[in-house]
Amino acid sequence: MMLSLERMIFLGGLLHLGPLSAGLLLPNVIGMRRQLEPVGGFLRRLVWVHGGFLVLTLLAFGAVSLALPGVLASGAPLSRAVCGFIALFWFTRLCVQAFVFEAKGVAKTRLLKAGYYGLTFVFAYFAVIYGFAALAAH
Repeated sequence: MMLSLERMIFLGGLLHLGPLSAGLLLPNVIGMRRQLEPVGGFLRRLVWVHGGFLVLTLLAFGAVSLALPGVLASGAPLSRAVCGFIALFWFTRLCVQAFVFEAKGVAKTRLLKAGYYGLTFVFAYFAVIYGFAALAAH
């Protein structure tokens, strides 16, 4: 059975809980507080504030996808722009995952490795589904 674009976007909304959960767990997994201790106050606060804004962004992507999947799949100009932004965001994050981050230092257990590769798959899903919604003629 083929899923409609609307359902794939709704699933994308649910899947945003994965990176959101990972982002909330990551500071403890990598010992972020300890690693930021030697860093000056401004830079340390900047890292935490940026992390907070990222959490809000992921919440917004997920909430909009869950609440308005039909609108996002409609092909209306604003919907295409929103989907295009979400796709670009996740495509860029996927590139960072592939070329900037090294999982070897952090993903030391099977569970962490599975999470890393699972998130990579989810990032690709987001880039493809939201990109399709942004570019497809409706």
